[in-house]
Amino acid sequence: MQERSSVTELAGRLRQELDRYSPGGKLPSSRALVERFRVSPVTVSRALAQLAAEGLVVTRPGAGAFRARPRTTAAAAGDTSWQEVALSADGAGDLVPRSVDASGVLVSLAAPPPGVIEFNGGYLHPSLQPERAMAAALSRAGRRPGAWGRPPMEGLPELREWFARGIGGAVTAAEVLVTSGGQSALTTALRALAPPGAPVLVESPTYPGMLAIARAAGLRPVPVPVDADGVRPALLADAFRATGARVFICQPLFQNPTGAVLAPERRGEVLRIAREAGGFVVEDDFVRRLVHEDAGPLPRPLAADDVDGVVVHVGSLTKATSPSFRVSALAARGPVLERLRAIQVVDTFFVPRPLQEAALELVGSPAWPRHLRAVSAELRLRRDAMTAALRLRLPELALPHVPSGGYHLWLRLPDGADEPALTAAALRAGVAITPGRPYFSAEPPAGHVRLSFAAVAGTGEIAEGVRRLRGACDEVL
Repeated sequence: MQERSSVTELAGRLRQELDRYSPGGKLPSSRALVERFRVSPVTVSRALAQLAAEGLVVTRPGAGAFRARPRTTAAAAGDTSWQEVALSADGAGDLVPRSVDASGVLVSLAAPPPGVIEFNGGYLHPSLQPERAMAAALSRAGRRPGAWGRPPMEGLPELREWFARGIGGAVTAAEVLVTSGGQSALTTALRALAPPGAPVLVESPTYPGMLAIARAAGLRPVPVPVDADGVRPALLADAFRATGARVFICQPLFQNPTGAVLAPERRGEVLRIAREAGGFVVEDDFVRRLVHEDAGPLPRPLAADDVDGVVVHVGSLTKATSPSFRVSALAARGPVLERLRAIQVVDTFFVPRPLQEAALELVGSPAWPRHLRAVSAELRLRRDAMTAALRLRLPELALPHVPSGGYHLWLRLPDGADEPALTAAALRAGVAITPGRPYFSAEPPAGHVRLSFAAVAGTGEIAEGVRRLRGACDEVL
């Protein structure tokens, strides 16, 4: 973090001084910049690279850095209005519109403005990410023999074996495909399992990215309500019968956004209902490695108890590492595996081998279990800090369930509360929150917000964020 801020600060100072040099003029040497600003040579190199990427500086190996000459011609203004007709005409025959609202996904991906506390983040704060372990793993991976060659299309055998062991049951490495992130794996699964225009059953509420994937594929998301014990089997059976759907997508462990865990007595029911309907269950096991310290033993993935090939399992390393460490797995048995493999090959060929090798280095190192233990303890601490602060300062926001895994809390607003107005007021107060509406594929039963405790710097920031949210609630509620 310190190195990153130093690079940004140095780039800003150099940017302000560029007017001192005529176009084509040479900037001071890297050594001179190191001595003047008292930073490392790496910081100077990265700052100059940043200015070069902005088109302000030109670097010439062996010669130094020079102020870039301004562009002499401006790009001609075009007319793209014809695209409205073309895009609308292309979708005229679609059973389900394929235009996609990505706002529900972007809210957890976009960085908030400076000074705004990030209660809407979907990934670990950099201080919780295993940056040193990942850097060391990537360095070791790059020196492995053949590391830069073409990997097997299905993924490295050792990595597939590692994912298979993590799933458990009778799942083997031959039934695992390595994919580039959970979102990509879910996209592949839906394309393989449902034709455009088909209904697909989803938990309600559910992860907005799931709804976006379905709609982008021309599918029709049909909600199945979730309670404190996960999806309700009777309603799931009703939904399969009423719609003729052949796919149900779920998150049985620490469901997003409710945090619910599918109850033991419901696990077999879900598999039986899907099997009798001739359908698949897509299991998004996205935060198994973000369990809290006080959680106790975790239930096995549904895929570990599935002998009939009902479950298509998705597991990822991304949530427990970094948003840029996009390595995940698809696991399935039976003819569907070949279809999944074919779609992945057509879409992406394969996950880059250096990244797969780095994943193997990371999960095989002593740093990996240490990292998971540290994150487990810190997430429990943050969850408890946010829960206590909310109950003290914002008792009118209902918190029906405190999860023992994941990275967020799901709160119900008072009846009649204006969810968009609260979201906007919170941002004005300096805290970014996630509105609940994008988590529902149909009309929501009430207003909600989701608050993340993983993307902030620590418990102090959690306390300050809740204090700011109190001010927003006083303005709106």
